[in-house]
Amino acid sequence: MAKRKTVTASEPEIETADEFIDVTGAREHNLKDIDVRIPRNKLVVITGISGSGKSSLAFDTIYAEGQRRYMETFSAYARQFIGEMERPEVEQITGLSPVISIEQKTTSRNPRSTVGTVTEVYDFFRLLFARTAEAFSFATGEKMVRYTEEQMKERILTGFEGRMIMFLAPLVRGRKGHYRELFDQVRKQGYAKVRVDGETIDLTSGLQVDRYKIHDIELVVDRLKVSGDRKDRVSNSLQTTLKMGNGLVFILDVEEDKVHTFSKHLMDPETGVSYEEPSPNSFSFNSPYGACPHCKGLGQINAVDLDKVIPDDSKTINDGGLAPLGEVRENFVFKQLRALAKKYHFSFSTPIRDIPGEAMKTILHGGDNQLSIKLEYAGGDYSYDLAYNGLVKMLEHWYENSSSEKVRGWVEEFMTIDDCPECQGRRLKKESLHFLIDGKNISELTDLDLTDLFAWMENLEDRLSERQVLIARDIIKEIRFRLGFLLHVGLDYLSLNRPARTLSGGESQRIRLATQIGSQLTGITYILDEPSIGLHQRDNQKLIEALRELTDIGNSVLVVEHDKDIMLSSDYLIDLGPGAGIHGGEVVAIGKPKEFLLHPSLTADYLSNRINIETPAERRPGNGNLLELAGVTGHNLKNLHVRFPLGTFICITGVSGSGKSSLINETLYPILRQHFYRSLKKPLPYESIIGLEHLDKVIEIDQSPIGRTPRSNPATYTGVFTDIRKIFSELPESRIRGYKPGRFSFNVKGGRCDVCEGSGLRTIEMNFLPDVYVECEKCLGRRYNRETLEVLYKGKSISDVLDMPVAEAVEFFQNIPSIYRKLRTLDEVGLGYITLGQQATTLSGGEAQRVKLAEELSKRDTGQTLYILDEPTTGLHFEDIRHLLAVLNKLVDKGNTVIVIEHNMDVIKVADHIIDIGPEGGHRGGRIVCEGTPEQVAAEPGSHTGHFLKQELTLGLTSNTQSFN
Repeated sequence: MAKRKTVTASEPEIETADEFIDVTGAREHNLKDIDVRIPRNKLVVITGISGSGKSSLAFDTIYAEGQRRYMETFSAYARQFIGEMERPEVEQITGLSPVISIEQKTTSRNPRSTVGTVTEVYDFFRLLFARTAEAFSFATGEKMVRYTEEQMKERILTGFEGRMIMFLAPLVRGRKGHYRELFDQVRKQGYAKVRVDGETIDLTSGLQVDRYKIHDIELVVDRLKVSGDRKDRVSNSLQTTLKMGNGLVFILDVEEDKVHTFSKHLMDPETGVSYEEPSPNSFSFNSPYGACPHCKGLGQINAVDLDKVIPDDSKTINDGGLAPLGEVRENFVFKQLRALAKKYHFSFSTPIRDIPGEAMKTILHGGDNQLSIKLEYAGGDYSYDLAYNGLVKMLEHWYENSSSEKVRGWVEEFMTIDDCPECQGRRLKKESLHFLIDGKNISELTDLDLTDLFAWMENLEDRLSERQVLIARDIIKEIRFRLGFLLHVGLDYLSLNRPARTLSGGESQRIRLATQIGSQLTGITYILDEPSIGLHQRDNQKLIEALRELTDIGNSVLVVEHDKDIMLSSDYLIDLGPGAGIHGGEVVAIGKPKEFLLHPSLTADYLSNRINIETPAERRPGNGNLLELAGVTGHNLKNLHVRFPLGTFICITGVSGSGKSSLINETLYPILRQHFYRSLKKPLPYESIIGLEHLDKVIEIDQSPIGRTPRSNPATYTGVFTDIRKIFSELPESRIRGYKPGRFSFNVKGGRCDVCEGSGLRTIEMNFLPDVYVECEKCLGRRYNRETLEVLYKGKSISDVLDMPVAEAVEFFQNIPSIYRKLRTLDEVGLGYITLGQQATTLSGGEAQRVKLAEELSKRDTGQTLYILDEPTTGLHFEDIRHLLAVLNKLVDKGNTVIVIEHNMDVIKVADHIIDIGPEGGHRGGRIVCEGTPEQVAAEPGSHTGHFLKQELTLGLTSNTQSFN
């Protein structure tokens, strides 16, 4: 066993071992048998360069052991269904309390999940509206009323004195059907008449109505002339009518032929509109009681997009101008179209733009008139008069009714996602949207950003009645409590209706952090993965205070982090390294921040400013060409006109929620994708774009995984694995055995291990917990069978090559140009420590992004590419950022343009051009605060970015004489 590495530091002022988490002999992944003593109930930051072992210590050792211990509390019966969890490679961990991990993962991919549902704040709003909201009629806007039975009786006796009336119990309202069974049922109960669509008819045996028409049907319970001596009969008839009409009564004034409505439920006396008694489910878009019936509570529908159905109106039908139909064939639809052409006097050779408007409308949406079509059948010609529903309805029918995912996927190519026309994207049925508190419905409140919502809630009691305050006091207190925590972690720009799937990893993590603070649990060990992701420097203090709240109530907080502010504000720092992969896994510095800064470690050097990322002496002016985007109005953007100088390194900055992603990821990138690749994704609204001729392609390099299963790895993603398999297949031993390249693929039967099917792992389903992967007991994680592993190249099997770090593989394959070039670029972007076969699921977002960067760098360059990166410094140490900037600058030096959305000042200060959006988040943002060189932005007093950039540039003056390049 390797000699254990222990690092001592001056002990914190703690007296007992119980106040430490002691990790002894940690060997998980690249950890080198290390011992670490972590003070409990403190804010502890674990840092180090990428691949140094931070996640291995925090998540794969400490969290994994906590999770394993939790599983062991289950009964033996329960554990047999879950399986055994593998113990992490560590001798022992003492002092560990229950562990909760809060990672950088999007909260939910479910389109029904919103910020409100994830944080449970929406549940309290539903309760608030169910108990205290006032109902208004969607028909007239008037306040709804409800009557007691006694009130109804009094109104009938006084309001209809001396008049002939009929008591009508509504049975059917606005529905189709023949209702024969319903008529028979009430006839057998002794009733003689019904009123159908305003006409009173006798209940005869076998009575039915037109099943294809919409009907209103009321049961005639009684007919009488109202007088004071008929109180008992009025009372009895009223009771019967309420029972038969489910709480609703129609009184028909026979002389005036006018219906008056009374209801035990909420109702509009003028129109008879009635609401069910509200419950929390009435305001849930996940419940049939509250969801809009048209979009089923999603707020959006897939609608046929005519621009996709007719992408080029200069084409003819013969040329395939109607995209879903393609080329002309002799089928039923084209026979209908020929009949239409004959009727409206056009031909299949007529350009679509020249087909008469009425004809085109009928082609797309159908018509009322039937078409005469001749069909051949059994050797004879037959004429049929058939209705034509239109191409749009055909597509909708196939989409809604087809059981084939392939057909539905094909139809989706001609559809776009639109707001639901019924609820206008609000998700709820119209009745639910007409319950108001202080003039606002629940959807209007969830549309507000959290700052405005908190302000609306602040003095709400002053605007409610005494009764409402009595009912709602505790609910309001709980809502304020939870909103306060969301504001506290810098999420003031979000709204409760924001879909959870649109949140970044950092936003999702901070939402979970706010939820945990709100839960007020104590005695927990929280492990967080870079909670500062996506957070502007201005909001860091809020996050630090939120983390402090967890420790103040008796929790331990371990944070894997690279942010300078959070590191210096921590109680304790642990720096892993000194290098990455096999060169890391050791504790190189440890202690309180003041002590830590005295260590000669790379992290301490950056924190103490002994080392800085240099500010360039000069800024690139660009190649003289501009990409101009005008009239951008999507989301919170305020009619922006943006100029991007090409051939430069551009940073898009601004506080969280200011509109950076709306401008770049949701407007500019989709525009360029449409232009270069005919992408179907629509950009957010804009007026014009100029300068596309100066570019030949656009590439977005994000931090999404390079693969979602353990089968994906850097070798397969970059394509080197194909060349490596070819080399192995051409070896003499392979030729003798008849092995082809497929033999060395772990995705194909033959050469791979049959037990794990080439994954090297077995998947254990954890039911209500995430799946766990354990090493295959047959191949011991080597992926291949014995025969395949017997073929060696330079003494290495195919499995040995996949286990090889990139830096070693560069030397190993230096004589194979196609492999060497790609591996060298992986090494150059700082990924020399990862192995060729490292599972994609184990790569961090930053590592995945650099694999993609390396893939781009290894390609032949035209110098006219636009690269877009969204927060590429996520997960990166200061030294990693230095490497990343070298790569990005290399791309720009070749004439390309790089646009980076970023909060990290080390990146912002080296940009050639900055576009700062703000000044705040949400509706208070969406404007260009300033733009220009970093020096120009730093001089802008109204820019939050400029304020912190000025400090950074001042700090870097000493190294300003040296150009970054």
